[in-house]
Amino acid sequence: MAKPAGSKRTQYLYLTTTGRRTGRPSEIEIWFTQRGGRYYLVAEHRERAQWVQNLEVVPRVAVRVGRRLFPALARVVDATAEPELARAVKKLSEKKYGWGDGLVVELDPAR
Repeated sequence: MAKPAGSKRTQYLYLTTTGRRTGRPSEIEIWFTQRGGRYYLVAEHRERAQWVQNLEVVPRVAVRVGRRLFPALARVVDATAEPELARAVKKLSEKKYGWGDGLVVELDPAR
């Protein structure tokens, strides 16, 4: 298995979602963490974030970390069903950025 792109020094991930209404690509720059070969984002504005609304309709996304560009399948982590995962990701974000409050989103490049 290839080593995941990014490192503790890489600050940003670029996420391209497909607009749920327009069908057009939309890219954001966002903080991220990694765990178990997957990438995790924390949405400060939770379900109100446009990019979260987009990936809930079209979960296939494009991800760029450093020079690496790859497709991934995105999903919102259900903190009620997966409390350990949600807590672990928030802890990783707090350690890396000093902040981790919000809705956790998983990007799985293997799918």
